[in-house]
Amino acid sequence: MSRTLHLAEQLISRASATPDDAGCQDLLIARLTPLGFSCESIVSGPEHFRVTNLWAKFEGFKPSAHAASTQAAIESIANPDNAENSAKTLVFAGHTDVVPTGPLEQWHSHPFMPSHRAGNLYGRGAADMKTSIAAMVVAVEEFLAAHPRPALSIAFLITSDEEGPGLDGTVVVCNQLKARGEVLDYCIVGEPTSVKNLGDMIKNGRRGTLSGKLTVKGVQGHIAYPHLAKNPIHLFAPALAELVGTQWDQGNDFFPATSWQVSNLHAGTGATNVIPGDLVVDFNFRFCTESTPESLQQRLLAILSRHQFEYDLKWTLGGLPFLTTPGTLVDAVRGAILAETGVQTELSTTGGTSDGRFIAKVCPQVIELGPVNATIHQINECVAVSSIDPLKNIYKGVLERLAGLA
Repeated sequence: MSRTLHLAEQLISRASATPDDAGCQDLLIARLTPLGFSCESIVSGPEHFRVTNLWAKFEGFKPSAHAASTQAAIESIANPDNAENSAKTLVFAGHTDVVPTGPLEQWHSHPFMPSHRAGNLYGRGAADMKTSIAAMVVAVEEFLAAHPRPALSIAFLITSDEEGPGLDGTVVVCNQLKARGEVLDYCIVGEPTSVKNLGDMIKNGRRGTLSGKLTVKGVQGHIAYPHLAKNPIHLFAPALAELVGTQWDQGNDFFPATSWQVSNLHAGTGATNVIPGDLVVDFNFRFCTESTPESLQQRLLAILSRHQFEYDLKWTLGGLPFLTTPGTLVDAVRGAILAETGVQTELSTTGGTSDGRFIAKVCPQVIELGPVNATIHQINECVAVSSIDPLKNIYKGVLERLAGLA
């Protein structure tokens, strides 16, 4: 059996629904420690929602330019923390937690008992994203076996709180890394980004998300006496039409235009003869780098003010947009995909948010790359067995390119 497939099955067999890591990270630590990784477990969150995070790092080295003599080279190796000799750092990021299984009786096999059918590996987390983590680990094992002292530092940032609130996962680790001055140069997040074939799409950015809960205040009353009431639905309707018709920005070469959408709208007591006293509207901006949370808030408030009704509004910023333009990491990823699969990958910033939004605050180049995403979060989640080792080879190819070995 493929070592990558075997590790993926071991991870899938652990019932690690958010925030329970269920021993997945211990398994990774057991694989990484013998390679020379320093492994740190960072536990966060309240007692009822304890999150386990793993930060593991292998220090590479890069002899300084003046290390012409053998002795100078030895000294540079012996002092890897010297800024002149420090290697750039590639982080592999991912999550061991998975979404709930849904009704077990609808699965063709138990979601935490990995199984094979028609060339696919089935199990919760097979695509999102335990196969990616397994491929990352085995890629590093093979890379370090061939290049034990690479001119590249390698790290893993793994959390058990990506599918949940995300308050005590990657963001906590990133804040700690920033506080202690840890320098990160490149990051690959193992999100399932492929659409039809492995490597056909990678994410070089994601849109930001800004949500609001708007309460439009009216006056409740009998529907037969509207002059004694004030209908908040009628008050809001013209503003809704304006909001829907507003173009918030034009987008750019990497992002579509910012979109505003209503997700929930609620008013009334359930009775058909009562004008409601208030209207609650839940809405969300998915915004690109052409807009900021502040600019969107200001423009929306201006629209509400023009329609002159009383309201309360609460904002929640879920994440800022991030973008990695073509450069060192994008080139390395594209080259590794092409060499392994022959596919010319497409850059994309579509889809929902990911932990890349936190990592981008402390790392200038962040890319998401993983298996086909057709079954993620679904009953009978699966990944093609034939794609597992090629994914490992792509990750290994990126390591080789960033280390100057390919």
